[in-house]
Amino acid sequence: MKIDKKLIKELKDYLEEFDLSEIEYQDGNKKVKVARNKISSPIVTAHKPSLTSTKEESGTKITSPIIGTAYLAPEPGAKKFVEVGTQIKKGQTIMIVEAMKTMNHVPATSDGIIKKILVQDGQAVEFGQTLVLLK
Repeated sequence: MKIDKKLIKELKDYLEEFDLSEIEYQDGNKKVKVARNKISSPIVTAHKPSLTSTKEESGTKITSPIIGTAYLAPEPGAKKFVEVGTQIKKGQTIMIVEAMKTMNHVPATSDGIIKKILVQDGQAVEFGQTLVLLK
C-alpha cells in the first residue's frame, strides 16, 4: 500500500485550522486517521478545602490529568477497569476521563493496591482532582 503523503498533510492542516484533536477520512477500502495531542492552555482553578479527613487521604494519589467526565469502565455495562482491592501495575489504565468527545486513559502512576475509588462512574472531574488512592 502506498502512503499518500499529500492527503496526510492536508488532513494535518485541517486539524490545525479547525483546532481538532483527530480527523478520519475514508475512500472505498482506504481509511486514513490523523490525530494529535493538543496541549491545552493553562486553566486557573480555585482550590477549595477538602471535606474529607486526612486519614482518608493517606496513600498514593492518582489524579485527573484533565477536566472531563470520569468513566470506570471502557463502555456502559462492561467490567470496570479496577475495583477496591485490585492489584495494579504502573501504567495500567485505571479509568477513562472523557473531554470533548476524546477518551483519555488514566494510567496508574505506581504499583499498588486500590484502597479507595473517590469518583462515581459518569462524574465530572477537575484537573488535579484525586480519583483513586493506592495502598
